[in-house]
Amino acid sequence: MMNIQQLIVGMMDVCCYIVSCPKTSKAAVIDCGGDADKVLAACRKEGLEVLHIISTHGHPDHVCGNGPLKQATGAKIVMHRADAEFFSTEEARSYFAMLGLPESPPADLLVEDGDLIRIGEETLTVLHTPGHTPGGMCLYNAPDCFTGDTLFAGGVGRTDFPGGSMRQLSQSISERLLTLPPETTVWPGHGYGGSKSTIGKEARSNPYL
Repeated sequence: MMNIQQLIVGMMDVCCYIVSCPKTSKAAVIDCGGDADKVLAACRKEGLEVLHIISTHGHPDHVCGNGPLKQATGAKIVMHRADAEFFSTEEARSYFAMLGLPESPPADLLVEDGDLIRIGEETLTVLHTPGHTPGGMCLYNAPDCFTGDTLFAGGVGRTDFPGGSMRQLSQSISERLLTLPPETTVWPGHGYGGSKSTIGKEARSNPYL
């Protein structure tokens, strides 16, 4: 089972996760949405080697720490292929530039649904969950699922930004997430309704589902 550390980072209170293999001390950082120094200090404190910087989606609040963290660690930036393509378009770059947050460097590793991201002796399985963004993805390592801005505790991601689709988001949640075991821990991209939940609880009580 992976070790998981949750940090709240950046001006938009993103839930960033440091996940690591307990046997090898290899690690990945999921959604470094700022405060790269804080994330790096936490990794160093545990003696972790960061192999991957994974973005569940390409919104600036989730990727703005990628550059400094990559510079400090040499880790590979990982993003779903559809978001890497979408967020490289002039339309998307112009729209999201208004947030005033740094862009991520280009992804070093493009992934698609079903791909495995290896972290020591542990793996994260990519679940493509479009809707919040075209290439939004969740990362599954039973009994844990990192859901980004697809599914929150008591909420779901917004779909009114460019590239969003409520139809796709609803389909992603019902077909890719609610089909996971009910005891699966949900680790969301923001703690709007709590820092974590379970698939079973969200299926029963999330008012947006």
